[in-house]
Amino acid sequence: MHTTFTIPTSGPGLYEFTHQVNDWMHPKPDGLLTLFVQHTSASLLIQENADPEVQADLQAFFHRLVPPTTDPEMAYITHTYEGPDDMPAHIKAAMLPVSLHIPVISGRISLGTWQGIYLFEHRNQSHSRKVVAHLQ
Repeated sequence: MHTTFTIPTSGPGLYEFTHQVNDWMHPKPDGLLTLFVQHTSASLLIQENADPEVQADLQAFFHRLVPPTTDPEMAYITHTYEGPDDMPAHIKAAMLPVSLHIPVISGRISLGTWQGIYLFEHRNQSHSRKVVAHLQ
Protein backbone atom coordinates (compact mmCIF):
# COMPACT_ATOMS: atom_id res chain seq x y z
CA MET A 1 0.00 0.00 0.00
CA HIS A 2 1.22 3.46 -0.80
CA THR A 3 0.15 7.05 -1.16
CA THR A 4 1.70 10.47 -1.60
CA PHE A 5 1.12 13.34 0.79
CA THR A 6 1.39 16.91 -0.45
CA ILE A 7 2.59 19.36 2.17
CA PRO A 8 2.35 23.05 1.31
CA THR A 9 5.08 25.20 2.86
CA SER A 10 5.47 28.95 3.16
CA GLY A 11 9.15 29.24 3.98
CA PRO A 12 11.58 27.67 6.43
CA GLY A 13 10.10 25.72 9.30
CA LEU A 14 8.65 22.45 10.51
CA TYR A 15 5.27 21.44 9.09
CA GLU A 16 3.50 18.71 10.99
CA PHE A 17 1.56 16.17 8.95
CA THR A 18 0.96 13.48 11.58
CA HIS A 19 -2.82 13.77 11.23
CA GLN A 20 -2.67 13.20 7.46
CA VAL A 21 -0.65 10.04 8.04
CA ASN A 22 -3.00 8.84 10.79
CA ASP A 23 -6.05 9.44 8.59
CA TRP A 24 -4.52 7.38 5.78
CA MET A 25 -3.37 4.63 8.14
CA HIS A 26 -6.71 3.74 9.71
CA PRO A 27 -7.63 0.96 9.19
CA LYS A 28 -4.49 -0.69 7.88
CA PRO A 29 -2.74 -3.93 8.87
CA ASP A 30 0.33 -4.13 11.07
CA GLY A 31 3.58 -3.43 9.29
CA LEU A 32 6.34 -0.93 8.78
CA LEU A 33 5.57 2.51 7.38
CA THR A 34 8.27 4.20 5.32
CA LEU A 35 8.01 7.92 4.57
CA PHE A 36 10.29 9.47 1.94
CA VAL A 37 10.51 13.13 0.89
CA GLN A 38 11.03 13.57 -2.86
CA HIS A 39 13.10 16.76 -2.64
CA THR A 40 16.75 17.63 -2.03
CA SER A 41 16.13 20.77 0.03
CA ALA A 42 13.71 19.44 2.68
CA SER A 43 13.91 16.77 5.39
CA LEU A 44 11.68 14.60 7.54
CA LEU A 45 11.75 14.51 11.33
CA ILE A 46 9.95 12.90 14.23
CA GLN A 47 9.97 15.59 16.89
CA GLU A 48 8.08 16.93 19.89
CA ASN A 49 4.67 18.33 18.95
CA ALA A 50 3.56 19.74 22.33
CA ASP A 51 5.68 22.89 22.60
CA PRO A 52 6.14 25.01 19.43
CA GLU A 53 9.35 26.41 20.92
CA VAL A 54 11.01 23.10 20.01
CA GLN A 55 10.34 23.66 16.32
CA ALA A 56 11.44 27.32 16.54
CA ASP A 57 14.67 26.36 18.31
CA LEU A 58 15.46 23.62 15.78
CA GLN A 59 14.94 26.04 12.91
CA ALA A 60 17.11 28.69 14.61
CA PHE A 61 19.85 26.14 15.35
CA PHE A 62 20.09 24.90 11.76
CA HIS A 63 19.95 28.46 10.41
CA ARG A 64 22.88 29.34 12.66
CA LEU A 65 24.74 26.11 11.81
CA VAL A 66 24.28 26.58 8.05
CA PRO A 67 23.53 30.25 7.29
CA PRO A 68 22.63 31.61 3.83
CA THR A 69 25.43 32.11 1.34
CA THR A 70 25.23 35.88 1.92
CA ASP A 71 26.89 35.23 5.31
CA PRO A 72 30.68 35.87 5.02
CA GLU A 73 31.38 32.49 6.64
CA MET A 74 29.74 30.82 3.62
CA ALA A 75 31.96 32.56 1.03
CA TYR A 76 33.42 29.18 -0.02
CA ILE A 77 30.05 28.02 -1.46
CA THR A 78 29.95 28.03 -5.28
CA HIS A 79 26.35 26.85 -5.94
CA THR A 80 24.58 30.20 -5.52
CA TYR A 81 22.61 30.84 -8.74
CA GLU A 82 19.36 29.47 -7.22
CA GLY A 83 19.51 31.92 -4.33
CA PRO A 84 21.39 32.33 -1.06
CA ASP A 85 19.20 29.74 0.70
CA ASP A 86 19.53 26.94 -1.88
CA MET A 87 22.92 25.37 -1.13
CA PRO A 88 22.39 25.73 2.64
CA ALA A 89 19.07 23.90 2.15
CA HIS A 90 20.90 21.05 0.38
CA ILE A 91 23.46 20.88 3.20
CA LYS A 92 20.71 20.71 5.85
CA ALA A 93 18.92 17.97 3.88
CA ALA A 94 22.21 16.05 3.70
CA MET A 95 22.56 16.28 7.50
CA LEU A 96 18.98 15.33 8.38
CA PRO A 97 16.85 12.31 7.45
CA VAL A 98 14.95 12.25 4.18
CA SER A 99 13.16 9.02 5.12
CA LEU A 100 11.57 7.64 8.27
CA HIS A 101 10.48 4.15 9.35
CA ILE A 102 7.61 3.83 11.83
CA PRO A 103 6.05 0.62 13.16
CA VAL A 104 2.31 0.22 12.58
CA ILE A 105 0.43 -1.75 15.23
CA SER A 106 -3.34 -2.32 15.13
CA GLY A 107 -3.69 0.15 12.27
CA ARG A 108 -1.95 3.02 14.11
CA ILE A 109 1.49 4.51 13.79
CA SER A 110 3.49 3.81 16.95
CA LEU A 111 4.58 7.30 17.93
CA GLY A 112 5.23 8.37 21.50
CA THR A 113 2.89 10.69 23.37
CA TRP A 114 4.63 13.92 22.37
CA GLN A 115 5.93 12.87 18.94
CA GLY A 116 4.79 14.23 15.61
CA ILE A 117 5.89 13.74 12.01
CA TYR A 118 7.28 16.85 10.36
CA LEU A 119 8.47 18.01 6.99
CA PHE A 120 11.38 20.39 7.64
CA GLU A 121 11.37 23.01 4.89
CA HIS A 122 14.80 24.53 4.32
CA ARG A 123 14.00 27.01 1.50
CA ASN A 124 12.68 30.56 1.83
CA GLN A 125 10.09 30.29 -0.94
CA SER A 126 6.74 28.53 -0.70
CA HIS A 127 6.74 24.98 -2.04
CA SER A 128 4.43 22.04 -2.48
CA ARG A 129 6.44 19.13 -1.09
CA LYS A 130 5.71 15.48 -1.84
CA VAL A 131 6.18 12.73 0.74
CA VAL A 132 5.68 9.14 -0.41
CA ALA A 133 4.28 6.70 2.15
CA HIS A 134 4.70 2.94 1.74
CA LEU A 135 3.31 0.36 4.15
CA GLN A 136 4.76 -3.14 4.05
